[in-house]
Amino acid sequence: MTTLIEQFRQSSPLFGGNAAFIEELYESFLSDPESVSENWRQYFRTLHARTQGPRDVAHGPIRDSFARLAQQPRTGIGRTQQAFSPASAEKQSAVLRIINAYRTRGHKAANLDPLQLRDRPPVPELDPGYHGLSQADMGTLFNTGSLVAPSQWTLHEILDLIRDVYVGAIGSEYMHINDTAEKRWIQKRLEGQRARLDLSAEQRQQLLHWLVAAEGLERYLHTRYVGQKRFSLEGGDSLIPMLDEIVQLSGAGGVREIVIGMAHRGRLNVLVNIIGKAPSELFEEFEGKRRVAESSTGDVKYHMGFSSDVETPGGSVHLALAFNPSHLEIANPVVEGSVRARMERRRKPGEIFPPFNEVLPLLIHGDAAFAGQGVVMETLQFSQVRGYRTGGTIHIVINNQIGFTTSNPLDTRSALYCTDVAKMVQAPIFHVNGDDPEAVLFVTRLATEYRMTFNKDVVIDMVCYRRLGHNEADEPAATQPMMYRKIRARKTAATLYAEKLIADGVIAEANFQEMQAHYRANLDAGRQVSRPTLPHAKGPHSIDWSPYKHEDWNAPVHTAVPLETVRDLSERLLKVPEGLEMHSRVAKIMDDRRKMAAGALPLDWGFAENLAYATVLKEGYQVRISGQDCGRGTFFHRHSVLHNQKDGTSYTPLANLYPDQPTFMVIDSILSEEAVLGFEYGFTTAEPNALVIWEGQFGDFANGAQVVIDQFISSGQNKWGRLCGLVMLLPHGFEGQGPEHSSARLERYLQLCAENNMQVIVPSTPAQCFHMLRRQMVRPFRKPLIAMSPKSLLRHRLAVNTLEDLTEGGFQEIIGEIDPHDPQQINRLVFCSGKVYYDLLEARRERKLEHVAVIRIEQLYPFPQTLYNAHVDRYPNASDIVWCQEEPKNQGAWYQSLHHLERGLSPQQKVRYAGRDSSAAPAVGYYSVHVEQQQKLVNEALGQ
Repeated sequence: MTTLIEQFRQSSPLFGGNAAFIEELYESFLSDPESVSENWRQYFRTLHARTQGPRDVAHGPIRDSFARLAQQPRTGIGRTQQAFSPASAEKQSAVLRIINAYRTRGHKAANLDPLQLRDRPPVPELDPGYHGLSQADMGTLFNTGSLVAPSQWTLHEILDLIRDVYVGAIGSEYMHINDTAEKRWIQKRLEGQRARLDLSAEQRQQLLHWLVAAEGLERYLHTRYVGQKRFSLEGGDSLIPMLDEIVQLSGAGGVREIVIGMAHRGRLNVLVNIIGKAPSELFEEFEGKRRVAESSTGDVKYHMGFSSDVETPGGSVHLALAFNPSHLEIANPVVEGSVRARMERRRKPGEIFPPFNEVLPLLIHGDAAFAGQGVVMETLQFSQVRGYRTGGTIHIVINNQIGFTTSNPLDTRSALYCTDVAKMVQAPIFHVNGDDPEAVLFVTRLATEYRMTFNKDVVIDMVCYRRLGHNEADEPAATQPMMYRKIRARKTAATLYAEKLIADGVIAEANFQEMQAHYRANLDAGRQVSRPTLPHAKGPHSIDWSPYKHEDWNAPVHTAVPLETVRDLSERLLKVPEGLEMHSRVAKIMDDRRKMAAGALPLDWGFAENLAYATVLKEGYQVRISGQDCGRGTFFHRHSVLHNQKDGTSYTPLANLYPDQPTFMVIDSILSEEAVLGFEYGFTTAEPNALVIWEGQFGDFANGAQVVIDQFISSGQNKWGRLCGLVMLLPHGFEGQGPEHSSARLERYLQLCAENNMQVIVPSTPAQCFHMLRRQMVRPFRKPLIAMSPKSLLRHRLAVNTLEDLTEGGFQEIIGEIDPHDPQQINRLVFCSGKVYYDLLEARRERKLEHVAVIRIEQLYPFPQTLYNAHVDRYPNASDIVWCQEEPKNQGAWYQSLHHLERGLSPQQKVRYAGRDSSAAPAVGYYSVHVEQQQKLVNEALGQ
């Protein structure tokens, strides 16, 4: 039987269809008591007193109280609803529903497309009739709920506001955000300002100036350099005033550096009009008169970066435009990494987070690329992740509604908007008509203030068009006839806005023509046309790269560490807080390390590696390691982070060696290779005083980041002069684990090697790992290091060292025969790298083959040619020279190193191959076949 209270809930105007109204009022009261009328404020306060609970009361007591209230005389609440008769209460609910509909669906009806290419489909929820409201209700007073307006307004006034805000030239998406405070903050600015700025005549003239500049540069280049590619901004001209506003507003808010990432569309315009590149320099590039350096290949002009210092109301701001290849969106994680490095330099001792509001990442995207490239999602996922967070990125989408060369928007995505992917991190998205520059300026200010306030990502989707083809020689009308008929009939943004200012009496026609002529005259003279730039002043957060630009690969380097230092660091590494209960297997590893430090056990790989990090930190370099499982190590060897089995807390010994030591950060990364590797590359290009390491869970997984390897790591210095000391640890070795868990694709890295661009190393002992990592920082230059790190060797009984191997000597590019032998008796030399050495060594010893010497080449590039030839010369009777590898013949080092192996040999000496046959896959999937192949290649190498 239905209870009386349930009947009231079903029938009372305060319940049923009006529950949304009550919920909305109460939520508004909790957020801001002043947002509801006085009689409702009084009621909610009384209710709080009755429930004697915390401020945010459970909704059950609220509803019960309303049910009781419904039994009482209907007076004193809501004067305009006449004591909430069922009909009037339903109307009130309908008003709140339509307000909510405009907030959530208004963007679908907004006037966003300058070309009006498609009819906007009707949005039923935005029609008052859909909610049961009619013309007769227009003059009725209603409670406005959380609307940023007087507490009571007529329906006509309410509709006028929400239509002005939500279906004009701006379409706002923010109701997907969970945080009520953020939504209220956005509503206060959208609704409180009616989504418009109150610009002075001077500010409107300045806005026109930037539109003239954007258009003027493109037209100038089009006539002076006919037919040359420049990837024009025309149609998206409002980008220039937008960027100027971000620079000036963020600078006033304390930002000291802005790092910009963008593809080629509009890049030259940004370089000249915003960052301050001299037009004369750009003209020299068009004319082929300018080169970066004789040793550099250089790059096309619309990939080049640039930096400058610009004055803002808050002081000087350093602008840096990142270098960029044609691989769309791949610059995104690189920019984020560079920003994080700059933030880390500014972090004060004891700060939990770096100063997010001193460095700003700004990414400019294309619409089809933002929707289509997976690295966009991967980079967005960094937004709130501890090791990668940069305090929010401002994303600008230049939405020219076409996508690459000829694509129709219907073919570029499945979502309604190209920006829908950003909703996964609850970023607010502001769509705006690119031909309404004042609306563009409004969302620019809103987005910048949001980022600075909440330190979260925000997206501006500037809907515009592309006046020319994909490039200036392309004919777009061939595939988009209707679009380009409209484009060619449309006036430019500058002309449209100038006409508006003329009509408003802000300027005269002559002023507009004078503005255009003045800009053109400056270009003719090659003068700077951006805001004035300042001389770059070296400050406490600046980096001097000059010490790292004069490389000498053969210069002696000292990487050994005194024994007392090793023992002191070992003691600090092995000291754990009282009460930390380690897993039994980890406790055993730590106990073994104590014995290693005392000399009672030989050193294994994990301990030597951790000691390398400790020594680097002691010498003043920060260390950053990221990748999947890298805190522990995929193969349970590193254990740089210790986890308390009692309460789940963790402790990182390397981060607690000394007071005020450099930062040690080890990050179990998001499950991404491409974006994470790009981030670490960006970090190293901004910070030479950090040992930055990316570790693949298996070396094979670097396949997912090949763009970063090809376009940045291997060629960034040659193309752009960018130095980078990034280390890639790629577990590599054939243990029968199948095609995807064996090969780190050594051959690919060797193929990319030229002009001493990077190092490729296959270390075979813990001491080699120790000296390799130390050498990376001690040597006075920064080159990428690709290391084929081990898997099974991490615990191999022969792959061990003594403490003296760390305190003496250094990295050995070649390790000769280690067993006693007579060089005169040796007639076969077997050269190899990595894990296969131990298979060869054990088989040679077991078979007592005294005529065979096994030699390890630890550094495959730069190839140690002089050392190699010296080792060959030690064995005058060795005419049989073998290269042995585990990898298939068409992979590994064989084809890439054969010319090195043959160089300097006598005519009688030949190099032959011992290894697996060529294969399309890196390894077999059957363990028995693996064992058979491995035995066969060992036998071939030893001549059995």
